[in-house]
Amino acid sequence: MTQPDAVMARIGEGNALRERGEREAARDLFAQVWSEIGGETGDPLHRCALAHSMADVQDDVHEEQAWDLRALAAADLLTDEGAARGGVAISVAGFYPSLHLNLGESYRKLGDLDRAQEHLDRGRAAVNALGNDGYGQMIKGGLDRLADRLR
Repeated sequence: MTQPDAVMARIGEGNALRERGEREAARDLFAQVWSEIGGETGDPLHRCALAHSMADVQDDVHEEQAWDLRALAAADLLTDEGAARGGVAISVAGFYPSLHLNLGESYRKLGDLDRAQEHLDRGRAAVNALGNDGYGQMIKGGLDRLADRLR
C-alpha cells in the first residue's frame, strides 16, 4: 500500500477530528493546511482532498457547496500519477462519484433540484470506477438516497 504524503496525512488527522465530532477543530486544521499549500494554486490532489473534507465541516450549505466546487475543479486537474504520488490507491475517476454526490446534495438543500439531478446523474455515470468494497457501497448507497430525496 502506498503511504500518504505529509499533507494527506494532516488531512487524515482533520478527518479523524471530524469523525469524533470536533468539527471546529477540523475546520481550523483544514484552514491552516489550505493556507500552507497555497490555496487555489496548490497541488491538485491536496486541493481536491482538502476541499472535499473542508466541505464536510461547514455549517452553512453555501460554504459547503463552495468547497465541494473547489474539490471538483481540482479533481479535473488531477492525474492518476499525481494521485499515486500522494499515496492515493484509486484512480482519479473514482473521486467523481463522491464529488458529484456531495454537490447533488448541496444543490438539493438549496432547492436547485435540476442541478441536484444533474450531479446525481453524473455521479451515477461514474460509479463504475468504484470497487465493490465498503467505500464503493457507501457512495452508491448515498447516490441512491439522494435519488430518493429528489423524487
